[in-house]
Amino acid sequence: MTVVALLSVAPVIEGSMSGEVAKAVAELDGFDVSYETNPMGTVIEADDVDTLLAAVGAAHKAVDGDRVSTFLKIDDKRGSDASAREKVDAVEAHLGREAKRER
Repeated sequence: MTVVALLSVAPVIEGSMSGEVAKAVAELDGFDVSYETNPMGTVIEADDVDTLLAAVGAAHKAVDGDRVSTFLKIDDKRGSDASAREKVDAVEAHLGREAKRER
């Protein structure tokens, strides 16, 4: 089974959050997960939901601040081992092109 999630962790502060976000992303390295960060969050893949939740908890705790906002969306398709890349590949097959466009 592969669990795929979208994670966004940020302190509630004025100005740049990139340093604190980097702390959260770096924390994921301590877990058996793969991830890719994009401008809106980090897509994480794990073999099971317990591993995923442990990694997310550590990422959340790594961010300093009086208030930390965390958004987590989990796709736990229990009858499938499809990776995040395979999900994108399926969409691209329907499009007949890459699911990306530069302006």
